[in-house]
Amino acid sequence: MPASTIKLHVSHTYRVPPAVVYDAWLNPEIARRFLFATDDGHVIRADIDPHVGGRFFIVDRRPTGDAFHQGVFLELKRPRRMVFCFSVEEHDHNCDRVEIDIEPLGGGSRLTLTHEMCAEWAAHEEKTRKGWAHIVEGLGRELEQQQMKATG
Repeated sequence: MPASTIKLHVSHTYRVPPAVVYDAWLNPEIARRFLFATDDGHVIRADIDPHVGGRFFIVDRRPTGDAFHQGVFLELKRPRRMVFCFSVEEHDHNCDRVEIDIEPLGGGSRLTLTHEMCAEWAAHEEKTRKGWAHIVEGLGRELEQQQMKATG
């Protein structure tokens, strides 16, 4: 990343161990229900190839048109850390860097996401932060539903 970057942080606490959070993020069937999914959209494609150098490609069909999210995994250390480059443009060569750290917290875990983006996108910082917060909260809802099914 260039020297002029912005780092934004989002964190969320879950009632499940780090491995469950980590695995859900990389499972296409689960990820399609929270990863880049908006309240008024519908994820129509969720391709995730979870290995270093592997790619992900998520398409959310929204009333305003399809939104594309893609990246390449740079680091995968189950169950504690993943790092990927991230872009919303098909041929963007200045990918942002996203780091996800998952730490044990009692019987649950805390996910901390750090998004490093070019300073030229400063006007989008708060919208980006809210987007990631929506994603990590959506993951929480998904994990709670899975837990209820398992104990139901």
